[in-house]
Amino acid sequence: MLHYSLVFLVFALVAAFLGFWGIAGMAAGIAKVLFFVFLVIWLVTFLLGRRSAL
Repeated sequence: MLHYSLVFLVFALVAAFLGFWGIAGMAAGIAKVLFFVFLVIWLVTFLLGRRSAL
């Protein structure tokens, strides 16, 4: 999931550089959502992994 977030971020930067501001904004929004979903999944996995080890 982090990989897709970085892909959309690079896509947004390239689109912004080329002047496609609408597409760049949309891709940046998708990248932001995917990054926060990745953080939530990572945090849940980290916390549940610690509990099962105890």
